[in-house]
Amino acid sequence: MRRPFAARFDRSRMSTSGHLAAVEEPQVTASRVFQLVAEELALVELEFERQARSNIQVIAYIGEYLRASGGKRVRPALTLLANAAVGSDPARENVVRMATVMEFLHTATLVHDDIIDNAETRRNRPSINSRFGNQAAVLMGDWLYMSAFETSLRERSLPVLDILTAVTRKMTEGELLQLTTLGRCDLTEETYLDILLRKTAYLFSACCEIGALLGDARDEERRALASYGLNLGAAFQLVDDLLDFTADEDALGKAAGVDLLEGKLTLPLIYLLERDASRRADVQSVMREGGYTTVPRARLVAAASQTGALEAARSRAYEFAESARAALDALPPSDYRDALAALPAFILERDR
Repeated sequence: MRRPFAARFDRSRMSTSGHLAAVEEPQVTASRVFQLVAEELALVELEFERQARSNIQVIAYIGEYLRASGGKRVRPALTLLANAAVGSDPARENVVRMATVMEFLHTATLVHDDIIDNAETRRNRPSINSRFGNQAAVLMGDWLYMSAFETSLRERSLPVLDILTAVTRKMTEGELLQLTTLGRCDLTEETYLDILLRKTAYLFSACCEIGALLGDARDEERRALASYGLNLGAAFQLVDDLLDFTADEDALGKAAGVDLLEGKLTLPLIYLLERDASRRADVQSVMREGGYTTVPRARLVAAASQTGALEAARSRAYEFAESARAALDALPPSDYRDALAALPAFILERDR
């Protein structure tokens, strides 16, 4: 018999790392949450390999490099779990195909993001731009986007295409909006969250909503899963930004502390500057120098901790995670709903 996955959160219970802990499920792992769709995720891997094939050698080589780089496959797993949670069969060919499309879209954004950020590593491996050059990386990202849309056309579903078109536009808008805020110390929480939702959360939402659509879900279930995905994605990116600010490179599998070096003000620093305006000079110094020589990152982390900025940022992640879990109340009870309900705990507790 499968063990239930459901987990709730308690603000007062913090792990030794300062992360919010799950009350019923203190050690939620991706493998446990995703085990219900493990076979379907294996099919996604095969489909990714198939869709990445090309008679153009450089595309085939980079495509396989990207696939082999792995990743948590959170987005296709969300599509599969959402589909099963509304009573459908996630092993159906079109569901697996669309789950792979969502991973293609995500991979395309990573490739383009690494170019914009001049990132040298991704998942402990050289990024596409550092390995193959910016020109090849730009074109490969474009190829992934076009391949994703070409595959999705096979569904002959206008609602699916509407969702994909909208989310692609929002992600692009998020990148452009972020470019206008680089180097600014007056970024508000509202603008920060707007960027965060566009760049990350709407894709989570699209994964869940498309999974529901492919399962012929009721409108209430479709809206609930779209809301679940949006809030889960927001929590995911908030934790990602917290990890960039506080974790080390070995834990992250990529360079740490780079958001500020690139002129990006994330929520811990927004809260820090609200609580201690004297830190503005330190933040500006790091942005100007593009390094932590004059102002060590540890000094900023300590200040954020002492002022309560870190705790406040984690609390916002908690709020989004709890909103995601609450949205699932509209779904019928099932192991798949329980697995979705446990994902917020995994998001909050992850260390990379």
